[in-house]
Amino acid sequence: MDDPIEPANLRFLRRLVTVLTTVMICGVLVVIGLLVTRLNRDSPILPQEIALPEGASAVAFTQGPDWYAVVTDRNEIVIFDLLTGKLRQTVQVTP
Repeated sequence: MDDPIEPANLRFLRRLVTVLTTVMICGVLVVIGLLVTRLNRDSPILPQEIALPEGASAVAFTQGPDWYAVVTDRNEIVIFDLLTGKLRQTVQVTP
């Protein structure tokens, strides 16, 4: 029994599927590797306690290299020093 001759376009398609499968497997492995390395990082250092103005409650928090800011429910942004915890600036947000 002779093996039938495989058409060129079928051979190309089989190789293309094999290459695409290899690329997909490598891509999934890279994504898993990135997730593992990113999720194992140390979390940022957050202050233990924040003294907000009387009657205000926090809506959002953000941190810079040497400061952190809290957005309050009274439409103001309160900016504190990261090392000392002292109030640096209060910004009133107008609608």
